[in-house]
Amino acid sequence: MSAEVEALIQSLSSNDAEARQAAAERLAQLGPDAQAAAVPLVEACGSDDESLREFATAALEELGPPLPSEVAKLSALVSQESLDVAYWAATLLGRLQDHAASAADALAAALDQHPEASVKQRAAWALGQMGPAAESARRALQQAASGSDRRLARLAQEALDNLSG
Repeated sequence: MSAEVEALIQSLSSNDAEARQAAAERLAQLGPDAQAAAVPLVEACGSDDESLREFATAALEELGPPLPSEVAKLSALVSQESLDVAYWAATLLGRLQDHAASAADALAAALDQHPEASVKQRAAWALGQMGPAAESARRALQQAASGSDRRLARLAQEALDNLSG
């Protein structure tokens, strides 16, 4: 991790709102070079500060996949009630594809239990990105594929189709 990214990660947890916003904005400009900031950026999406959330989201949109070593932390964030935090945690896990296989159960739990439809949909998408590595989520995907949410059912069915490789 570069010294700049490390300093920006530290600034994301500052008490100074302007410093947090500036750090997130700079991380957005760094794009994939900000990969090491994935988890702090996801956590920043849960902030009450709207500008910080917007800059963190912009950074996550440009980030690409996170470091594979962050799977456990992202798995824990998928269960957060915050829509933005859980959504982005699932998104980043999906970007890791089969490297996030250990997150399949956490994503299946979000698919079953998260209160937000968009998080459930993103969890189904992420499981689909994992292919056969998401086999442990088959039951949750089958249940979602037969549900009344048409988008979720389609995403779950696509994920089921990808389980066979």
